[in-house]
Amino acid sequence: MGRRDRRKAYEEENTRKKSGWRGVLLFILLPLLAAGIWGATRLLDKWDASLTPSTLEVENREASQTLPEWILPSFIPVDGTSRRGEALEGVEGIVIHYVGNPGTTARQNRDWFANPESEVSSHFVIGLDGEILMCVPLTEKSSASNEANGTTLSIEVCHPDETGKFTRESEEALVKLLAYLCRRFDLTVDKIIRHFDVTGKICPKYYVEHEDAYAAMKKRVEASLREDAA
Repeated sequence: MGRRDRRKAYEEENTRKKSGWRGVLLFILLPLLAAGIWGATRLLDKWDASLTPSTLEVENREASQTLPEWILPSFIPVDGTSRRGEALEGVEGIVIHYVGNPGTTARQNRDWFANPESEVSSHFVIGLDGEILMCVPLTEKSSASNEANGTTLSIEVCHPDETGKFTRESEEALVKLLAYLCRRFDLTVDKIIRHFDVTGKICPKYYVEHEDAYAAMKKRVEASLREDAA
């Protein structure tokens, strides 16, 4: 083999080696590059998500603009059971409930509504200190009052003990909320009912067992409506 042939063979061998190394490098680098791109995409998605308000955040913010400041929107997610996302057929009444769990807070009951295992909810929950959380929009059905769900708003009230009697702060908040809803939806006090009046369930317990307390509460709502109309 002449010098020219040997040089040509040497160059061809070098070319094959370089090609082989390039193939190995590409084999190693391409998956790493793909992983890097995937990771960067995930980070960007998370960054975008952190900047984009959730549906509940948007709902809460919009509701706060149309509600009195003493009502705190704290909507539960639409899950098909507790909050079905179904439109109310109209507001023809307001149903009062008691939570049935002595000593629990408004937040605890709201969070139970949002629990996947729960199949109940209420438009409002009133706490032991009179705080009012709004859990379901006023345009949607709650899961509280059985066959009356389609045409009523529901209010759950916390209570400190087994008697079911509301604290003074809770009852004051209830009267205030009922008067507000009656004005907003043009309802009279006879449209304020108990869960008991829908199904016969002893709820709210104290107002079922003490009709005088229930009547007195409604008279306070009526007085508030008269004052506003004066």
